[in-house]
Amino acid sequence: MNQESLRRLLDSVARGETRPADALERLRGFPSRVLDEATVDSQRSLRSGFPEVIFGAGKTVDQVLAIAESLAVAGEPILVTRVGPETAERLVRRFPDGRHSSLARTFSRAGAEVLPPAAMVAVVCAGTSDLPVAEEAAETAAALGAPVERVRDAGVAGLHRLLRHEALLREAAALVVVAGMEGALPSVVGGLTDRPVIAVPTSVGYGASFGGLAALLAMLNSCVAGVSVVNIDNGFSAGYGAALIARLAARGSRPEPVS
Repeated sequence: MNQESLRRLLDSVARGETRPADALERLRGFPSRVLDEATVDSQRSLRSGFPEVIFGAGKTVDQVLAIAESLAVAGEPILVTRVGPETAERLVRRFPDGRHSSLARTFSRAGAEVLPPAAMVAVVCAGTSDLPVAEEAAETAAALGAPVERVRDAGVAGLHRLLRHEALLREAAALVVVAGMEGALPSVVGGLTDRPVIAVPTSVGYGASFGGLAALLAMLNSCVAGVSVVNIDNGFSAGYGAALIARLAARGSRPEPVS
């Protein structure tokens, strides 16, 4: 339950349109819903504007389905990351109106309430091998309500491929830049635009890339101001952060009044 839906429920009780007992029934499981093997944080939407995200890796199919079902019953949007094939098949069968991306390994489904408006997020991918991480970022940002534009295969080995998208880079509220190998692309993008850049190192590369460590260190040592870095292959955190920036941009960076 997000802030707007809770406010409507309380207003309805105050006007006498909803009985307190009915309101309590709707708030059952608040602030958390205890399942057999998980405790779902039902206050997350009120605090951060989006419910708990399900990390699919390491969970059984039934565990993921139980948490997703709990969110659906509450009318919350669902976002599952690192979804395996069997789990994805079950989610699609249970929620046919959801969206599964096999490339990003995500599953998402809209909730009952409209998400806050957000400005555009651009996801820039260095190479085709980086696409799974880039798509995880793009699908995450989209699940949080941000329009997403994709720039694919625009690494530093051929800068002309990136430069033709310069106008798009300047239109975005936030940029997610995904690269493996030597991890140079975020510095290049950051030097072309005044937009915040969230850099994502990937584990793509030959032996001396050390599973993405070389790209991570290069991005952390960027000489360009305005570049922030998330963990190796963590497209989810980059997409989430970019979507939050895009929400602020859509409302003029002014906090919503609390009443």
